[in-house]
Amino acid sequence: MSENVQGMTRRNLLAMVGFAAGASAMYSAMAGMGYAGTSDYTGPIKLEGDPKGTTVLVLGAGLAGMTAAYELTKAGYKVQILEYREKAGGRCWTLRGGDVYTELGDFKQEVKFAEGNYLNPGPWRIPSDHYAVLDYCKRFGVKLEPFIQINYNAYVHNTEAFGGKPQRFKEIQSDYRGQIAELLAKAVDQKKLDELVTEEDAALLIESLKKYGVLDDKLEYVKSGATSLYRGWAVDPGGGTQSAGEPSEIISLADILKGRLWNDLITGESIDHQAAIFQPVGGMDMIAQAFEKEVKDLITYNAKVTKIEGGEDGVTATWVDSNGGTEEKTAKADYCICTIPFSVLGQIEHNFGSEMSAAIDDVYYASSIKVGLEFKRRFWEQDEHIYGGISYTNTPITLISYPSTNFFSDGPGVLLSGYSWGAASYQFNAIPAEQRIEKALEYGSQIHPQMRDEFSNGVAVAWHRVPWTLGCYGEWRDMDANYANACKMDQRTLMAGEHISHLPAWQEGAILSALDAIKRLHQHVIGA
Repeated sequence: MSENVQGMTRRNLLAMVGFAAGASAMYSAMAGMGYAGTSDYTGPIKLEGDPKGTTVLVLGAGLAGMTAAYELTKAGYKVQILEYREKAGGRCWTLRGGDVYTELGDFKQEVKFAEGNYLNPGPWRIPSDHYAVLDYCKRFGVKLEPFIQINYNAYVHNTEAFGGKPQRFKEIQSDYRGQIAELLAKAVDQKKLDELVTEEDAALLIESLKKYGVLDDKLEYVKSGATSLYRGWAVDPGGGTQSAGEPSEIISLADILKGRLWNDLITGESIDHQAAIFQPVGGMDMIAQAFEKEVKDLITYNAKVTKIEGGEDGVTATWVDSNGGTEEKTAKADYCICTIPFSVLGQIEHNFGSEMSAAIDDVYYASSIKVGLEFKRRFWEQDEHIYGGISYTNTPITLISYPSTNFFSDGPGVLLSGYSWGAASYQFNAIPAEQRIEKALEYGSQIHPQMRDEFSNGVAVAWHRVPWTLGCYGEWRDMDANYANACKMDQRTLMAGEHISHLPAWQEGAILSALDAIKRLHQHVIGA
């Protein structure tokens, strides 16, 4: 896949989309360019044939590394894993009260969330078409619950529209759809599309647009009880002698267009965001913990790899204690599955060939920021009747996601109060965590004025400062030239991870990459 699109690099184009329209629009652009798609997983891998005690060294205990180790062990291989951190999971990571996290630059954060509250700094939802993740969750007993992507009671917000006042998603969605349907229905009725549709189809189209757009008999989208059933009422219907309901005012199409509040209306309709979407009960790292339980005895923790050397007879990795140790130790095996992110691997001494080295250098890692804020009460539910879902904004925080669990509880709750990519995230990377939190409160208060009064504590993760990845996920500068070489065995090493997949930034991509790598490794071993 070439990065150049009619004179503009994919990287620059995605950055521009992300800056202008937000993270969700950038993801849609990624999908259209082939950076994301549906999983091709068809079921558990079967590695048939005796590997005769072949040893494999796995570098990294993220989901890719643990998938490889688990399946290889089942097939009869002898496996050892070296993991940089004190625990497994990689970017499948959850922060809870009592955790301490230190970024590059010695930005140390102590998480003070109440028991049961958490933030997923990395992956936070599982699409229903990510079949491998869902299958492993089922096999390992990871309990899942619905993740609410779309909430029509949430907000869309633009600082330059409607006086900076956020608008309910349902109002913009209904009014935009209705008025577009009105324009099309009238064009059909006035026979302005005769060359495009038959007379019979035109009649059916008008009938469908009346239903779809909630149009009256004049083919108009107007203030009425019918439209209020979708966009909400000015005064809600009551019981007995109370109001029958007072219809709400329509927002003009011109105002919606000028306010650009249509940007995020279809985010939840992409294949990776369509209901049902899931999350593990208790935090995303429930998946990591389930994998870890299966391969824990194979893992050497706090192992910082400093050198990888392959040859005709095997692979040797040199490592030191990641807590500042200097004593060098080595691990040897017949083969290696390397899941270290290329952003880190490029800084490790190795003897890979020129093509693999070029592939490693070709990948840069996306910038992203996540801010989790805990509030004394769930004001979004109690004051604004928002239960799960996402509000979107043109401010640098990009969005606010409401928890899809513990509804109606009286205690404190955590909002994902900022999740930004690219240019919007850069301004957060260079400042300390407490300033990031302050910025999230500043921008978030434009949507929820209660934020400051209700704020308790927070944590902010800038992925370019995360020591074990140095970025959020891998992006290729020239995928056509280098991706195939990255997939080849080099010095008895095969690469795996989300960066070696066509589903980057997703756990599914990491797992599929690992399964593909071990399948090819097994074929090589059995064939030999």
